[in-house]
Amino acid sequence: MIGFIALGGVAAEIGVVMVIYLDQAVAARVAQGRLNDEQDFTQAIIEGAALRVRPIAMTVAVIIAGLLPIMWGSGTGSEIMRRIASPMVGGMISAPILSMIVVPVVYMLMRRRDSPAVQLQWQDSEDR
Repeated sequence: MIGFIALGGVAAEIGVVMVIYLDQAVAARVAQGRLNDEQDFTQAIIEGAALRVRPIAMTVAVIIAGLLPIMWGSGTGSEIMRRIASPMVGGMISAPILSMIVVPVVYMLMRRRDSPAVQLQWQDSEDR
């Protein structure tokens, strides 16, 4: 259970930071006046997500590199530590995929209607 709790904390941290970067990318486009249509909104999300690829990969690599010796250890208490490290290693393989693919897609679906660019498109279509 401890391994799953630790994994949940790391995955939540990665997801929250991803959402912050997505918000910043969209806000930067709005401030520059470059958020004119839904394609610009999608491009802003792609840019925001791309900024997090390297930090997420580094976090995952460090956690896995730190946990592999624990999993392969054979000293005193290694059976207990292996139970803690196993879910973390497995989760560190799936958590970045969730963070880099699922979180931006869900963000886009949830924020699409709030986007100024999409609201402008709707107003233009209603005016016609």
